[in-house]
Amino acid sequence: MSLPSFLTITRGEAPLLVSLPHTGTEIPEEYVAGLVSPWLARKDCDWWVERLYDFAAGLGATVIHTSISRTVIDVNRDPSGASLYPGQATTELVPTTTFDGEPLYAPGREPDSDSISRRKALFFEPYHRALADEIARLRALHPHIVVYDCHSIRSVIPRLFEGTLPEFNIGTNGGVTCDPALESAVAELCRASGRSTVVNGRFRGGFITRHNGRPADGVHAIQMELACRGYMREPVGPVDEASWPVAYDEAHAAPMRATLTRILEACIGFARSKS
Repeated sequence: MSLPSFLTITRGEAPLLVSLPHTGTEIPEEYVAGLVSPWLARKDCDWWVERLYDFAAGLGATVIHTSISRTVIDVNRDPSGASLYPGQATTELVPTTTFDGEPLYAPGREPDSDSISRRKALFFEPYHRALADEIARLRALHPHIVVYDCHSIRSVIPRLFEGTLPEFNIGTNGGVTCDPALESAVAELCRASGRSTVVNGRFRGGFITRHNGRPADGVHAIQMELACRGYMREPVGPVDEASWPVAYDEAHAAPMRATLTRILEACIGFARSKS
């Protein structure tokens, strides 16, 4: 079966699958109607994360990427609509607000249930089929593999969390989605970089991590949520169309990229050691 045009899969043989679910900026024309503005619709993109991790395929990792904006549908949310963080502010499967609480749609123009169902069929389900297929392929090659889910977010968003977010936010849903040794190895590398680090803090892993992490079955899933200032010249605080996003700066991103390279190498090393 051929891949839909919005999905890109780079297949490797190493025991590592890298997921890029929120770097897309494409909004098909049929979903533009009712949006307040294209900039707001793309504001919460995980800006430049696909460039930050573009070394992953060179390590032998399998990389899965969707070009579709999370505003169309968020492939890292529970498809039932259940909140991943009950009682805390978050965005929905098909977001109606930005992280800052700004409406994405003009009043009365929000997607209805039929539109949400169509988006699930067209975009959500193919992404997760691709994940499942690649996990199965890699598990046929290796007794243990790592699913590494890549994210980033602005450092200060009062609606979602207090204060300034640590630069490295590791999520394993309280240690459920991977072997403790993997969680520890990743956290140690983050701390060794000298950057602020938290494990299972505000971000404990989204649907991709929670759904696919099955350590007993040899599938170890971990989410990495980066604060944007770690690799971008982020204007910390409120942003507007003139200030966000800033351009990707390879020199500024290089130290973070070096740490992430060591982290992905450690993920591969962990999986091979378990085998």
